Amino acid sequence: MMKILVIGSGGREHALAWKFSQSEHVTQVFVAPGNGGTEIYQNIDIQATDLDGLLEFAREEAVDLTIVGPEDPLSHGIVDLFEAHGLTIFGPNKECAQFESSKQFTKDFLQKYHIPTARYQVFNDYEESRRGLTQFSYPVVIKADGLCQGKGVVICHSEAEALTALEDMLVHDKFGQEGNVVVIEEFLQGRESSLLAFVSNNRIIPLENAEDHKQIYEGDQGPNTGGVGAYSPYKGNSTELDANIQEILSRIEEGFNQEQLTYNGLLFIGFMIDQDQPKVLEFNVRFGDPETEVLLPRLDSDLYSIITKCIQGDLSAEDIRWRDEVCLATILCSEGYPDQYEKGKVISGLDQLDDEIILFHNGTKYEQDRFTTNGGRVLTVATLAPSIQEAREIVYQNIERIYFDGMYYRRDIGLR
Repeated sequence: MMKILVIGSGGREHALAWKFSQSEHVTQVFVAPGNGGTEIYQNIDIQATDLDGLLEFAREEAVDLTIVGPEDPLSHGIVDLFEAHGLTIFGPNKECAQFESSKQFTKDFLQKYHIPTARYQVFNDYEESRRGLTQFSYPVVIKADGLCQGKGVVICHSEAEALTALEDMLVHDKFGQEGNVVVIEEFLQGRESSLLAFVSNNRIIPLENAEDHKQIYEGDQGPNTGGVGAYSPYKGNSTELDANIQEILSRIEEGFNQEQLTYNGLLFIGFMIDQDQPKVLEFNVRFGDPETEVLLPRLDSDLYSIITKCIQGDLSAEDIRWRDEVCLATILCSEGYPDQYEKGKVISGLDQLDDEIILFHNGTKYEQDRFTTNGGRVLTVATLAPSIQEAREIVYQNIERIYFDGMYYRRDIGLR
């Protein structure tokens, strides 16, 4: 029987631990460092960026499989490190992790293999970037090349806003080295859609789709966040759109092979879709959050078995089975998120939720027999139901029973 180590501390990691704990093959789930909700498994006080500490723990505990949640350890080469010491770990190596750690790397790859994406230019000098702005209309998107904890993308509606964003990154080093290179990109119209896929030795095996809600305010207004709600599946795809997405996946596979990459792990593709024409917004190299929180409840297959086959190179689409129900999730946020917010607010009402609710903790602590807030995104309230309307009713009725000071959430998740 297997020991699993999940690296990370958010709702995605709680969902992964929750799903692994249901496997008949798994006896122990560790989460490092975890959060208040993952105390029911076994939290390990090692930060996700402490690669040597995680390696030492995995070796001492004879962990059979490690799953990497966040992007930082992947970009720093945790997969290469674990594999060099003979440990089994799920995620792309450091070379492939550049698809998330460098937006320029991804954009150049997309362009080279004729994969539809927004027109772009890359700059590392403020004056040159100012001149480059004249090649774009507004709104325009300014992206810091690196990770920037998900905060390095600015949608600018005027030249003044764009110049401020460029100055922040290239002159004032707002994001340090992660923002020393910027990508200026045309703004794409349409609806966003997320596709997660297992990648087994460069073969892409898609999961069902999910719709994320990134902006903090209702009606998709306000600044981008890490995601404040999601649902799966989205059933509005046409035959033409599905064919166009499949063509994109084929070109990505071709690119992996032509570049002599070895991609094993999870690939998250963010699309912007306009009139059945998808364009790639971004790649992430790990499970999406909050998409994971609506996909894993719908997954009818054993997650441990899927990942084992993926690592071994013999995963097929038939190995991944889905429940018919819709899963919808709304995230409860701290007041002020995605900017400044306070921590330590006492959470009440979690013992009053219906059995249909699947609750994942994003940013909580458990101390002195109570949960307190410990992040901008605090809780993910999810459920499975026959329809999106029924799922919405269940989720929002139960949210009314939860309280913490300053709690904020969007009331329109799933209404697009």
